Amino acid sequence: MQGSANLNVMIKAARKAGRSLLKDFTEVENLQVSSKSAGDFVSRADIAAEAIIKAELTAARPTYGWVGEESEAIDGQDPTRRWIVDPLDGTTNFLHGLPHWAVSIALEHKGQIVAGVVYDPTKDEMFIAEKGQGAWLNDSRLRVSGRKRMIESIYATGLPFAGRSDLPETLKDLAQLLPACAGVRRWGAAALDLAYVAAGRYDGYWERRLNVWDIAAGVIIAREAGAIVEGIAANSDPIETADILCANDLQFNQFAALIRGA
Repeated sequence: MQGSANLNVMIKAARKAGRSLLKDFTEVENLQVSSKSAGDFVSRADIAAEAIIKAELTAARPTYGWVGEESEAIDGQDPTRRWIVDPLDGTTNFLHGLPHWAVSIALEHKGQIVAGVVYDPTKDEMFIAEKGQGAWLNDSRLRVSGRKRMIESIYATGLPFAGRSDLPETLKDLAQLLPACAGVRRWGAAALDLAYVAAGRYDGYWERRLNVWDIAAGVIIAREAGAIVEGIAANSDPIETADILCANDLQFNQFAALIRGA
């Protein structure tokens, strides 16, 4: 895919941050880790990766705004554009030595996500998309799965941890979904869950209580690959609601009805 100048800046920043994270990942047992809250950790590697991304993006586009997981939001001189960044989606996996985490960078223009990059350094998989240009994994075009039947399909979600109040809702979801499908996966990285729907590896994904940086890049990648993406409430915007429902176009209505009905 021949991307725009903005997309190329995003790819460069993601790769640079990914190299830094991989270096720390090989020495994960030596990382200095501090607790933000129960079940939610931040590492020296996480903060360093965000600093790398911010430096790269700011140098290239100094007037754009900024929203990142590990730093204060910045209002740019250009009020119509902002970067939305999660430098390490899947922090808990990273700190436990599990090779399933990603760098996530999105560009928002006038309230709409127009470009997204989700980079998995451990597998060297770069998922990218721009509005109207399709979604890509490295050099291959992405398309959601063609499965119509839920009983043949695999879904992804995030399970509430550390006593979060949304656990009962998720258990209800699982009680409805598990008898109707081929399986549910919980791999702990929302950006990759959405990218995997785009790649046809999952047939759908849902989750509650997310942050904008968890899903912004993944939303456009999934949509450009042909997925339908909404909030859990019908016709809502997941960027605004902090929850998400995503599936291939052939079974979205059935999947959505099941989760919304739970």
